[in-house]
Amino acid sequence: MEDCRNRVCKWSWEENKLFEVALAVVDDKDPQRWELVAAMVGGEKTAADVLKHYEILLQDLHLIESGLLDHKLLQHLISVRPFHSIIGTR
Repeated sequence: MEDCRNRVCKWSWEENKLFEVALAVVDDKDPQRWELVAAMVGGEKTAADVLKHYEILLQDLHLIESGLLDHKLLQHLISVRPFHSIIGTR
């Protein structure tokens, strides 16, 4: 299996925005959903890459909505490291 740092975790700001738009316009019941999202994101992202990115997004949302996210810890991490290194983007 390919290391996370090589593909899945390297998402530029532009790729994240394209990902968000693709999620908004591609029907979630479309059997080709992840292939279409990957095509809209472009670059070297595969259907598996965008699906993994989506799963991470859902996990993050769950943490936020459940109140399990420690905001003080997150603020500390951001002050110590650039935000993109925390969220896995460049």
